[in-house]
Amino acid sequence: MAVDPFAELLRHLRRSANRTQDEQAGAINAASGRATMTRREVNRYENGANVPTDHTLGSIALACGVPLEPLLREAKAARARRREKNKAEAEDLDDVKRRTLLGGAVIGAAAAAEPWGRLAYALSKGSKIDPMSAGVLIDHAARLHIDELSESALNLQARVEAHLDAITAALPRAGTHERALTIAAGETAALAGWVAWDLGEHDKATSYYGVTAECAKKAGHPPLRALALGYASYGAPTPSKALEMLSQAAQDVRGRGNATAAAWALGRYAEEAAQSGDDVGALRALEQARFAYDFADPTSEQAWVRFVTPYRMDSLTLSVYGELKRQELTATADSAVERLGGELPDSGVVVLGDLASALLRGGDVDRGTYVAHQFAAAAESKPNTMGRQRAQAIAAGLPDTEHDLASHLLTFATV
Repeated sequence: MAVDPFAELLRHLRRSANRTQDEQAGAINAASGRATMTRREVNRYENGANVPTDHTLGSIALACGVPLEPLLREAKAARARRREKNKAEAEDLDDVKRRTLLGGAVIGAAAAAEPWGRLAYALSKGSKIDPMSAGVLIDHAARLHIDELSESALNLQARVEAHLDAITAALPRAGTHERALTIAAGETAALAGWVAWDLGEHDKATSYYGVTAECAKKAGHPPLRALALGYASYGAPTPSKALEMLSQAAQDVRGRGNATAAAWALGRYAEEAAQSGDDVGALRALEQARFAYDFADPTSEQAWVRFVTPYRMDSLTLSVYGELKRQELTATADSAVERLGGELPDSGVVVLGDLASALLRGGDVDRGTYVAHQFAAAAESKPNTMGRQRAQAIAAGLPDTEHDLASHLLTFATV
């Protein structure tokens, strides 16, 4: 028997707090001031065998740092499902099976149980949610894009998918907040896809990117599609397909208020063009990217552009110059190292990775190897969602004398 959606929501809240059921019981007791909650009762809630009282829900909301109102509504719906012996849930599942995702692929029962399946279904609904709850959901979606700079994909995945479920639960009652929540859902789904791709779950990533595109269409927000295309371009089947996707992404972020997103899309285009051997196209796109970034303000544009820091722009520039073996590589490398400073920032691992790879490709093997050792140490101490990809690229460019380092990086990339 399928687990009730509310029971699953309670489980996700606990897991997003990184707690065992024993620890969750303790947190609820601490919030209520009464030692009445047990691991067994938490287990019953999460298996759908029981629904917490409204009083207990207040303690759960406090313990998990989430608004109470959505939990009360979801609990009320869960009780109704129990009274009707799950008839409503069965009807919903049949409805989900008939709905389509990713341009016509039918969602079966298995997909409906996944976050992207539930989100696709929720996008067809509509009602009301209070402004405070909507604000909390939107702000947390933005926060996840910042956390992506300093957390591994494995650590981030549960939190991202739990938040996607929380937005999905809210969308049927979004009311006047529907567009903002749909955009936040799309941003979260895109990050979930990026995390899944980094973990080697490529089919799951494709599904998430598809839902992001669907959110962009429903919200009338092209920059959201640009995000999905930019992420998906890393896994494009051919270089020409990657360039096609990134060209569309650049078109989607034209206009005021999108300078940071445009810089990233154009920088990615330059990176792919360089790898395809299009020197002129790569340098032109890189110049456009750097010009756009002069007008960028990552903190006031879309939430997802927070990762497009000056360090990330250095990373893209290094990648292009290294691939094209440009003489500007040395000066750019010096500038990037100076910007990193003495204490490596969260996004600095990506810069070290691209710097090492660029130097190795550009022929400066000694310096490239030195930076590769720095990258290896930094990637383990400051994990992020791009370290594994860069470890593979660096390992491929190391000289034979660095066999141990290459083996270490390949092992890191597969863990």
